[in-house]
Amino acid sequence: MTDNMFATLLTGETVSRDAAEYGRTAVLFGGNAAEREVSLASGKAVFDALVARGVDAEVIDPMSDSLTVLNEFDRVFIMLHGRGGEDGTIQGYLETLGIPYTGSRVLGSAVSMDKVRSKQLWLAKGIATPKFIALNADDEVDANLLVFPVVVKPANEGSSLGMTKVEHAEKLDEAIDIAAGFDKEILVEEWIQGAEYTVAILADSALPVIRIETTNQFYDYEAKYQRDDTRYLCPCGLSPDKEQELKTLALSAFYAVSACGWGRVDIMCDQSGQPYVIEVNTVPGMTDHSLVPKAAEAMGVEFPDLVMRILDTSFGDEYIDTSVGAMLIEQGIDNGF
Repeated sequence: MTDNMFATLLTGETVSRDAAEYGRTAVLFGGNAAEREVSLASGKAVFDALVARGVDAEVIDPMSDSLTVLNEFDRVFIMLHGRGGEDGTIQGYLETLGIPYTGSRVLGSAVSMDKVRSKQLWLAKGIATPKFIALNADDEVDANLLVFPVVVKPANEGSSLGMTKVEHAEKLDEAIDIAAGFDKEILVEEWIQGAEYTVAILADSALPVIRIETTNQFYDYEAKYQRDDTRYLCPCGLSPDKEQELKTLALSAFYAVSACGWGRVDIMCDQSGQPYVIEVNTVPGMTDHSLVPKAAEAMGVEFPDLVMRILDTSFGDEYIDTSVGAMLIEQGIDNGF
């Protein structure tokens, strides 16, 4: 699907449904994961957009509402971030109930949430990702085997929670302890010095690439959600060929972990321009600081229209065709680990 075709899809010129066709729609938000506050903000924004488009929508928070109420709905817009929302758990529950839902299915959600398994799949596909080691919180780590700086992060967490840049060996244990506060499995990853980019994906098409610039040490939770001086550059400043390279890489990484429907792929480029895939997000944020809305806005797509197109992914194969991934050209990039 070309960008022009995608723009047409987003603006609704080829997709036209009455609000009543969506039926009663539940927006799942909140939950008890570490990203609860972001999820609440994302879900509220999505709910407001659906109501503005005439959809019969209601917010459901698993923290306070019984999930059995979902039997009363025709479809679900998943806005739960982190565990319970992006790891295949809620997707499996909805599959059991036979209720359509947005975004990636059980396998893609589970694999994408697990940074270690994602990287193993990318390596098998020849997709470049930073060098890494995986360990448990109580494992002994020989710092002499590492080249500093490194990044220490929980293997199953989002929004950069529990993530630390480690410049020197003596700070490694402290960073591991921080990550262990979020997950028993920990990732120690090569630090890529260079530019950071993100590629939003919807309906088998990559949106315009965004370059992220922060005054913080890295694009952490504060830079993502609390600071107003984080810069999001779209156009991203790359040549058309280089931007297309990142889009193709993002789609390859997305399909390699069986993701589908919509999501976002984060990429770092080192100082030579070599791109490395960092992670896939299957339920990206939809707040006023979030990146998928910014990419859609760059195409002239208003937020409520973007939300409606994401809701369309709940209709299944009409909007989700993972076979597209098999047709992408293999990248042939050496990881160099």
